[in-house]
Amino acid sequence: MSPIISLVGIVLGLCLLIFLAYKGHSIIWVAPLCAIVVAIMGGLNILDAYLGDYIKGVADYVVSWFPAFFLGAVYGKIMDMTGSARSLANKLVSLIGPKFAVAAVVLPCLLMTYGGISLFVVVFVIYPMGYAIYREANLPRTLLPGAIAFGAFGITMTAIPGTPQIQNIIPTTYYGTTATAAPLMGIVAAILIAVPGYLYLEWRCRNARKKGLGFVEDEKYKENAFDVSKQPSWHWLSGLLPLIVVVLMLNVLPGILAKAGIAEWTASQSIVVALLGGIFVSCIMNIKQFKVLLPAINDGANGSLLAIMNTACAVGFGTVVKIVPGFALLKKAMLNMPGSILFSEAVAVNVLAGATGSASGGMSIALEALAPQYLEKAITIGMSPELLHRIASLASGGLDTLPHNGAVLTLLAVSNCKHKESYMDVCVTSCIIPVIVSLLLSFVWGLFI
Repeated sequence: MSPIISLVGIVLGLCLLIFLAYKGHSIIWVAPLCAIVVAIMGGLNILDAYLGDYIKGVADYVVSWFPAFFLGAVYGKIMDMTGSARSLANKLVSLIGPKFAVAAVVLPCLLMTYGGISLFVVVFVIYPMGYAIYREANLPRTLLPGAIAFGAFGITMTAIPGTPQIQNIIPTTYYGTTATAAPLMGIVAAILIAVPGYLYLEWRCRNARKKGLGFVEDEKYKENAFDVSKQPSWHWLSGLLPLIVVVLMLNVLPGILAKAGIAEWTASQSIVVALLGGIFVSCIMNIKQFKVLLPAINDGANGSLLAIMNTACAVGFGTVVKIVPGFALLKKAMLNMPGSILFSEAVAVNVLAGATGSASGGMSIALEALAPQYLEKAITIGMSPELLHRIASLASGGLDTLPHNGAVLTLLAVSNCKHKESYMDVCVTSCIIPVIVSLLLSFVWGLFI
């Protein structure tokens, strides 16, 4: 089959994937369907492509990352159902106040995601609190999804060094790095994303007030706030301490053990131990709610299956894309792109994360195909693999938040807002700004290497 026709097939498959996912169809059946389109136009045997390459891609991803998904979901669910996350969020709100509504929503999101809680869990935990804050501040409810997305979908997922989110762990497998890779670049990126993003959200609030727009109740939403009156005054610490434990066990403990000659952990092993530590501390601090703990573990375990399958199916689609003749043209174009390999990697990860609607899925596809060549070139020119790690992580958190992204769809569904009402804010803060920052940093850093 002609590589050109195969390349057209890749584009058609991607477009179909985006369209069907945007319409709300499950990627579990959409991804293999689109993979078949790619396989047919790539001249592959359909059954071999599906039962062989597609299923292998799905299975390999599940085998590699299921422990992190499973433990992360359980950890987040325990923090949610015990009220620990809500107590911490309420404590922060009491310190900040509704006058600074945007900060009161964004900061808890940042803290929770940096502490290892899944962004999906954060959406469900923060929305009720944000709803009350925006009502108190008399701000349009449609502005709330933008603030939640800004806090949960980007900075602490990809930029800040040491984050236990999977988007920061995946590159360690390909580059032999740690979760704290390229700290200077990560901090600069966090600032470049945070400042314009926050100023934009504040500008949107000021404009709403100038236009006389205020809070309008959502008739479909039934407030079911966690009853903090039944918890001790220190209960917010049960939300904070597990987060600290996870971050320290991921970024500090492995180094101590290595220096002592006790153990040498990979990043994927470290995240498992760190999440187990967070779960243990959360359970101990909520031991009086022992009746809640087992159901939370059950719910988290069940939820982890859907989460990892959604991502794994996107990876399976990418596995088929990698083996058709057209992908060789794309790969050649990426590797021969003008500028540094950092810029090439930023473009590749952004494009594939956008195509799959998944940060971790798109990055996995890109790195599986291109990381060996990037690493070889980096060693040749004396570039630290840590820079490749950080750029890959940053770029995964850009175009992934296009309208068909699962987290975006979940956020809008929970907040009962339509794309036309709230997606613009999500797009600006979690897509446009991060894409610009990842491309800018990869270009600038590449000039001085």
